[in-house]
Amino acid sequence: MTLILTTRNDAVKILAHHPIVWFARRILSGVVVVWAAATFAFVVQCVLPGDRAQIIINVTSGNVGPASSAELAAINAKYGFDQPLAVQYGKYILQILHGDLGESYQQHRPVAGIIAEQIGPTIILAIAALLIAWIIAILTTLFIAGRDNIWSKLLNDTQVFLATVPPYWLATILLVVFAVKLRIFPVIGGNSPIGLVLPTLALALELSGFFGQVVQNEFTRVLEQPFVASARARGMSDFGVRLRHVLRHAALPGITLSGWALGKLLSGAILIEVVFARQGLGGVLVAATSSRDVPIVSGAVLISAGLFVVASVIVDLTYRVVDPRIKLT
Repeated sequence: MTLILTTRNDAVKILAHHPIVWFARRILSGVVVVWAAATFAFVVQCVLPGDRAQIIINVTSGNVGPASSAELAAINAKYGFDQPLAVQYGKYILQILHGDLGESYQQHRPVAGIIAEQIGPTIILAIAALLIAWIIAILTTLFIAGRDNIWSKLLNDTQVFLATVPPYWLATILLVVFAVKLRIFPVIGGNSPIGLVLPTLALALELSGFFGQVVQNEFTRVLEQPFVASARARGMSDFGVRLRHVLRHAALPGITLSGWALGKLLSGAILIEVVFARQGLGGVLVAATSSRDVPIVSGAVLISAGLFVVASVIVDLTYRVVDPRIKLT
């Protein structure tokens, strides 16, 4: 009996780590995240102050005065606001399942199309910032971790400072210094490669300080492990040991946080795009928020949730590639 139970337990453990089972679990968790975001967006629409029909009429007509009862009744019937909330919620979820995020009150266009046109530059900016943040964090960690000299202390203090600097404040400083004063970069860079430099740095520098501190702490701990002393005893240089053996293990905590970081960068990119007048979701969301164009804001929330799910899956796979000993969970 004990042998049978042991065999069953081993089989369950093997099955739990099977790629297909892992993928199914990730899909299920992703669906839950997106459903929660959709529910949140629906609730926000319902509890916003003011009559939803009146808001739509004001946005579409540009008038701020009260609408007539007939106009309100027509809008309520068109959008289903006169139906029970449970029915409205069910139709809203059904629309999302069909890829329909609604229609913009102001632009009278499908929200999915509006977001699809603008989200590309925002994703590019966020990914570029994530890569630059990692490059800066890795380079500084390789040279300062486990060392006690003036340069190490200076770089460490710089990392701590950068980790506390708000990106929008840093973006303003970079814009004034390098675009307005020195004129090295354009004030309004559009979507050109050179126009991507300052926005990327504004996002990446803060994150590089955070990643640097996380990776450096783990790096210092790994340096004390026996396999590091063994590698040095075989004649490998200090830099070689750090790069080939220590970095792979020390980077794991930072990789774990990369999914969260990408979500943070996407939200940060929206603010940075406004500062640098870049094309992207930033300008669209600012306009939608100021005009109370709720479908666009709700659509952006849903898309952000979906991107977070995708980023989490990529991070899990990267974690597995960096350290094959770790099983998919």
